[in-house]
Amino acid sequence: MKAIHIAAIVATVLLSGCNKQEQAEAPAPYALTQEAMGRYCGMNLLEHAGPKGQVILQQIPEPIWFSSARDTVAFTMLPDEPKEIAAIYVSDMGKAPSWEAPGMENWIDARTAFYVIGSTLRGGMDVEEAVPFSKQDAAQAFAAKNGGRVVTFGELPEDYILGGDQGVENAEQGT
Repeated sequence: MKAIHIAAIVATVLLSGCNKQEQAEAPAPYALTQEAMGRYCGMNLLEHAGPKGQVILQQIPEPIWFSSARDTVAFTMLPDEPKEIAAIYVSDMGKAPSWEAPGMENWIDARTAFYVIGSTLRGGMDVEEAVPFSKQDAAQAFAAKNGGRVVTFGELPEDYILGGDQGVENAEQGT
């Protein structure tokens, strides 16, 4: 019986070590700079209000910048974009100085964020935005003030992220 307990403890330690190694492999986010240009718009990110995003690929040690969190998520959904993603980061709007200045270093893992979709505020290229927050209560407070609803990364509707007005209408209706 004692041998089983020892084996279980050893297995737990080894598995937790693997998890820590996997977590350590994710590259840290880059600070937003004056040189950051949006992948889809080709414009300077600092010229746009709202949350920003960056994707870091496994074999390329520099970020791909996006002028909105919505574009960042779209990158992960589009079939022709690279899939060897090492990390996806979006602005934590709960820590942003303002909508116009979303912050240079307040990045959160996009996969763990809470998003407000269907709000009245417009993002990057003056389109509807998926507004990210690290804390669910901050997202709920934002939605109460600006409209919309709170969803997780896995619940983001593809038609809202990739679509036009129909996706927005569906997000507002909760469908």
